[in-house]
Amino acid sequence: MKKIIFYLISICSALVVTPTAFAAWYEVTGSSPIVSSSDTARLHALEDALYKAVNFAGGDIGNISNVRTLLSTEKDEYQFSNNEIRTIKIERTRSHNNTMYVKARIDIYPSATGCHVNQYKKTLLISQFDIQTPQQAVMGQINDLNQDFAKVLSRQFELDSQSFVSLGLSQYTVNEKTPERIKMVAEDTGAQYIITGEITDLSATIEAANLTQYNINRQFALEMKVFDGKTGTRVFDKTYRQVAIWPFSRTSLVDTSSARFWQSSYGVMLQRLTRDIMLDLESNMACKITLPEVVAKFDNTVTISLGRIHGVKQGDKLELWHTASFIDQKGLPRTKVAKSDITLTVSRVFDHDAEAKIDQADLAGSVQIGDVMEKKLQNDF
Repeated sequence: MKKIIFYLISICSALVVTPTAFAAWYEVTGSSPIVSSSDTARLHALEDALYKAVNFAGGDIGNISNVRTLLSTEKDEYQFSNNEIRTIKIERTRSHNNTMYVKARIDIYPSATGCHVNQYKKTLLISQFDIQTPQQAVMGQINDLNQDFAKVLSRQFELDSQSFVSLGLSQYTVNEKTPERIKMVAEDTGAQYIITGEITDLSATIEAANLTQYNINRQFALEMKVFDGKTGTRVFDKTYRQVAIWPFSRTSLVDTSSARFWQSSYGVMLQRLTRDIMLDLESNMACKITLPEVVAKFDNTVTISLGRIHGVKQGDKLELWHTASFIDQKGLPRTKVAKSDITLTVSRVFDHDAEAKIDQADLAGSVQIGDVMEKKLQNDF
């Protein structure tokens, strides 16, 4: 009898096991300082709530950029199709102490087949950011804002990105006129992509609140570009512009590396901007393929250039692509990539690299340093 009861309990347990991806309602509150208008603050607060919910649910945060433009119209309910985010219901909107709060119930159905699940993480290096007009940084003496903003951006990718691993900051300045430098820096650091940017506007305007008080609104505009480390070509660019209250006096010296600055209304705006940049890259570049490269070889074992921090796991199956360089008829260097019949299985994983066994031992002699691999998907087996 006890065996029968145990058997029935086992069947019931199997029926109620929660699947890897499931739909659920998430109730969350987002916030945003009120600067230019209540409508803009509401939009930013709703985006904040959406980000918290999707991130907690384990969904694809890149989907947030796809629905962001649809949230600008004020509604009580938003519905989306062909997206992990199904429904957003606004429960309550209120303002307090010059901050907007939006409480929402969000229906999310995380996908188990998103690019951030099937692809290894891509390495990202952040190059030096420049300030286009240094005179605009005089108020507050924020001449180091470009460097401190780049550090916070790197930290944003390091903590929250699903598809990228930040390699930190580079001391070199790169642009479209220096493709060879881009490739050299990428090779030296192991970066698949390099981000650079220029702060184009830090101007401020003063608005009188009354006869004795005034508010300083300060702009922040950024032209951002992303370059491919293998080719040196630009693969993504976007211009961002935000404005926030500058809560410091016109004559005070402001330390842009301090918690006081980053917790101010202006610093909070910049932090939100770094998150927007991360979400845009998640949306536009998460599905770009990540190719581990053979960096060492011994018998039928190779060392590849990606490891645990990139999402490599023991037992992963890889398909090998041979690479070769040649000079075309115009004298330009070219790279040829050809798919082979060789597969590999990851046997050992370290933080930044891994070892893989060549499945076809008789073909091991054709594997060369510099060859690249593609992760096989589950349904390819």
